[in-house]
Amino acid sequence: MNSMQGIGRRAFVGLAGAAWAASPGHAQAPAPDLRLGAIFPLSGPSGLLGDECFRGVELAVEERNAAGGIAGRPVRLVRADAPDEAAATQEARRLSQGAERVAAFLGSFATPIALPASQVAELAGIPYFELGALADAVTERGFRWIFRLSPRAADFAATSIDAVAGIVAPSLGVAPDALRLAILHEEAAGGQSVGAAQEALIRVRSLTLVERVAYAPRPADLTAVVNRLRGQAAQVVLHCGAPGDEVSLFRALRDAGWRPSMVIGTAGGYGLTESARSIGDDMLGTMSADWTPFEVNERVAPGARAFPDLYLRRYGAEPRSAHGLAAYAGARVALDALHRAGSTERDRIRAAVQATDLAEGTTPTGWGVRFDERGQNLRAAPVLCQWQAAPTGGLRQVAIGPAAAAVADALPRLGG
Repeated sequence: MNSMQGIGRRAFVGLAGAAWAASPGHAQAPAPDLRLGAIFPLSGPSGLLGDECFRGVELAVEERNAAGGIAGRPVRLVRADAPDEAAATQEARRLSQGAERVAAFLGSFATPIALPASQVAELAGIPYFELGALADAVTERGFRWIFRLSPRAADFAATSIDAVAGIVAPSLGVAPDALRLAILHEEAAGGQSVGAAQEALIRVRSLTLVERVAYAPRPADLTAVVNRLRGQAAQVVLHCGAPGDEVSLFRALRDAGWRPSMVIGTAGGYGLTESARSIGDDMLGTMSADWTPFEVNERVAPGARAFPDLYLRRYGAEPRSAHGLAAYAGARVALDALHRAGSTERDRIRAAVQATDLAEGTTPTGWGVRFDERGQNLRAAPVLCQWQAAPTGGLRQVAIGPAAAAVADALPRLGG
């Protein structure tokens, strides 16, 4: 499986390797490790998904090392646990100075980690590759050394609103502007960014927003929120929260004896197999603007269906979500850019990143790669997913949009 079709991989492998190997005595001495910082929330509330992302990066690094490393240098991942903002700052500082200094960072899945960690990296002049944080602000601070491979909050918002108008409304036999929409999100940078983008799109498209509710992080109970949505007769709930919030939401819906016609989540725990097990049959039909799932059209995302086998061979268990696939695909692009740079000099790395030009449909996530001056990948987009019945029992997450990625027709409402 080779996702780097558009770069001319063999050519730059040879050229970059020759450039770095040109120093006298190189053949006699082992090449020193190239240290890369891997900063993720590996413990705390986001630890499971953070670890899943780390595993995706680890698989990409092992693949790169098996192919000869980066210009002949073996890559060594320096693992950093950042469960919160303070830890993110501390760990990024540790890996930005002295003997601990890394050549680049890969992270971080979570916006509260990405914002402070990338700021430290920026001040230290170290390239930072973001593989999953949502907030638009990640690449809107005027930083020179930040590069986000993954979609922005605005992209996830657009996918969810497109689903309302293009799938949910027709399935229910109503006009899009007749649906009563509610936005529910966590009071954190990622949730606020998605919620604001959704509200703006609803206004622009003249849809009907009946409520926008923000709740404090790590809620013990969402009963009051659900009662508020019920009181507004919300038909579609657009939800963006931290991992685990989706379980709290569905528990509150069950306790209230009420559910809307559709819940459309935004990544996070909506892609977790553990969430589907915890929620059970109530999750049937739930949609999410999400990372590319494994059940996707292979022509659009070559390698997505093979990733679970790769993961299983390495870790002895099946993937817990598709976050690892997104991190794996993004890390492969980052590692190739570092390889083509032929140096750890930051300007050469930036030039290599900006020169990356991959068409859509050539990576395991289906994303293309082309960065703007802010460091945002303009060819990354979420997939509209839905939890549907699996042939072997239980639920599975499948792609239902866009049409080219879909492997199943959409179920019209919660519960099928």
